[in-house]
Amino acid sequence: MQVKVLNRQRKYRLPISELATFARTLAPLVLSVARNKIPDEISAVLVSDRKISAIHQQFMGIAGATDVITFQHGEIVVSVETAFRQAIEYESDLLHELRLYIAHGLLHLAGYDDHSEDGFREMAKLQNELVDRAGR
Repeated sequence: MQVKVLNRQRKYRLPISELATFARTLAPLVLSVARNKIPDEISAVLVSDRKISAIHQQFMGIAGATDVITFQHGEIVVSVETAFRQAIEYESDLLHELRLYIAHGLLHLAGYDDHSEDGFREMAKLQNELVDRAGR
């Protein structure tokens, strides 16, 4: 599996090569826990709240920004502005939040679902474990 990280927002300066290295390290870890086949090529696209809001409305019929939207063909759309706000709320940092969001999107591609309380807890636990392992 090949994972690319693309920066399509201008508000925050980001270490894209560092995020891409993280994503390449994370990919085999996600494959090891996958419940279904994952696309061979994946793009994690970093966007603004404005862009993710438009995508959220167009494809899910829900108004407003969200953190991550995953398309089963292999595109993970991540809002950097939402990640920044969440980093402040959780006393984290932007890079860590972006890593969590990329892991979250990959887990969705791997067959995990967070629509139920149990699924949400399982995904949160697993994404935190995977981010810790890939960050070493």
